Amino acid sequence: MSNHNYTLPERSLCDSSAQGFMRVAAAVPTVTIADVNANVDAIAETLETLKESAVRIVVFPEMSLTGYTCGDLFHQSELLDGVLAGIERLKEVSSRCGMMFVVGAPLTVLDTLYNCAVAFAGGKVVAVVPKTYLPNYNEFYERRWFASGADLPSGVTEWGVDHVPFGTDVIIDVDGVGVGIEICEDLWTPVPPSTRAALGGAEIILNLSASDDLIGKYGYLKSLLAQQSARCMSAYVYSSAGFGESTTDLVFDGKALVYENGALLAEAPRWTRHAVFAVADVDIEALRRDRRHMMSFSDSRKLEAKEGMRRVCAVIPAVRREGLLRKVDPRPFVPDNGELIDARCEEIINIQISGLAQRLHATHTGSLVVGISGGLDSTLALLVAVRTFDALGIDRKGITGVTMPGFGTTDRTHDNAVELMKSLGITIREISIVDAVKQHFSDIGHDIDVHDVTYENSQARERTQLLMDIANQVSGMVLGTGDLSELALGWATYNGDHMSMYGVNAGIPKTLVRHLVRWCAMSTPDLHERDILLDIVDTPISPELIPADENGNIKQKTEDLVGPYELHDFFLYYTLRFGFTPRRVYYLATHAFDGIYDSATILHWLRTFYRRFFSQQFKRSCLPDGPKVGSVCLSPRGDWRMPSDASSSAWLREVDGIKPL
Repeated sequence: MSNHNYTLPERSLCDSSAQGFMRVAAAVPTVTIADVNANVDAIAETLETLKESAVRIVVFPEMSLTGYTCGDLFHQSELLDGVLAGIERLKEVSSRCGMMFVVGAPLTVLDTLYNCAVAFAGGKVVAVVPKTYLPNYNEFYERRWFASGADLPSGVTEWGVDHVPFGTDVIIDVDGVGVGIEICEDLWTPVPPSTRAALGGAEIILNLSASDDLIGKYGYLKSLLAQQSARCMSAYVYSSAGFGESTTDLVFDGKALVYENGALLAEAPRWTRHAVFAVADVDIEALRRDRRHMMSFSDSRKLEAKEGMRRVCAVIPAVRREGLLRKVDPRPFVPDNGELIDARCEEIINIQISGLAQRLHATHTGSLVVGISGGLDSTLALLVAVRTFDALGIDRKGITGVTMPGFGTTDRTHDNAVELMKSLGITIREISIVDAVKQHFSDIGHDIDVHDVTYENSQARERTQLLMDIANQVSGMVLGTGDLSELALGWATYNGDHMSMYGVNAGIPKTLVRHLVRWCAMSTPDLHERDILLDIVDTPISPELIPADENGNIKQKTEDLVGPYELHDFFLYYTLRFGFTPRRVYYLATHAFDGIYDSATILHWLRTFYRRFFSQQFKRSCLPDGPKVGSVCLSPRGDWRMPSDASSSAWLREVDGIKPL
């Protein structure tokens, strides 16, 4: 067997295009009705402006060469001849702008007029796509002027003397990225042409529109764009007619939006009297990962894509793009929409409650035992347990909270644990583990002054033994408190805090745990309980297994040892949710945490993440049951199947090859 060494091509950490992003724009210039020359000037001026932003793909509104509201002028030869001259001018513009751009125009094929999208790149027309579905309402009865692209005469596949690909079956290749096109009404149909284009390989959909504004229509349109981009697992770039269109009966507000897989990336202001555009970097690599991962997408391709799509190439000069034109959320697990925060937090808590309620029902159990440390994880688990008992109509006294002070327990965490249990009205037990652990050290011959892993894990396992035995006493089950971040890093003692009968926090990362506890604090009417919860939120994260400092404060801080949880949660999200490489995770992190952590710090903890994530899989391979909450979960029974013996060497090599920005 031969042994080959393969070297991947170097990808610049500064160039967003090299990192798998495509910069797109939805542009809305002002329009002059029936004046093609003026409209070409406006388009060219907009392109010149966008050139400064290194945009790669631009879409303009429907009929942007003539104006959408020309009416019967569409059948005037003067206008149609002007369109052909305008196309020649735009070909020259495309030779120097360095973009692929698409404009709307009326074009004739075999004496039949079509409402078309004309794509330009590199000094020529690349493709022409006619509109499939023609509206027959309001003042614009398009069938009066145009034929549907679905009814092309047999054998018509090209347009013009240059034999440009013409039809609804065209996908344009830009830098290896598939681009599909549909026009206005096409989107509003039960099966939009963009669906077929996406199944045929289009990762970006462009929509040239002339959608008038009505009360409530904009919100509906945005929901439609979000849904279609999500269904197609694509980006969707939408441009609609604005100022300059005739207002005889309708008004056009000038919409420019960019969506990606259900999320709004960019939106331009409406109702302006000047050109506007929305620019965003589309994450092509993320879209491709989701299409690979969702087998239903490839199944749909087999079932629905009955005919092949033609792929034509748009050749434009390479460009280097510094920076990234999109927000990279440093806390991807935490809700950030102000209007939806309460609903989202309540939904998360209810998922936990529902999972625990079913487990109690299935096991005919009316008792829970929870270890309460005064830290974030046990606090959230206890809050969920209390709400579950309330929902089931079970007395809260059926919850036994056990605080087990040890060598490193501080007054702050101990007092918070006790006060919280009192406030919630559960059964309280306090059992010191000091004497039992000392006896254990004596039994195994361990020096109590040696604060090593044996010293720490003996305490964790003693606490777990107590909880399990108390659960036997009360005919109950032990509720696990460990969270998703700890599982990812293996920050748990095997068969210690690693084990329980049900891990209610197993799908909740640490950044979200903190957020949920704070949300619970702010939503409770009990001011004393609120003060306790807020102090718990502000307490340094620690297992408290090492004695406190001389002032009685926490000495062993988890984030000093394994790194900031907000970084690890970020690494976890992009590694599991999208399968990104270390280089790309690092690139995104430097944008998300700009001004918070320097690049060397991010790189240091990224290496720690991969090293621990791989080496600690054996703990995740035998996890207790627990509810899945978000798109990232580490259950070995479904969401994450990884051999415990997997090597991290390839990932660590890539990390070691990254030079801090």
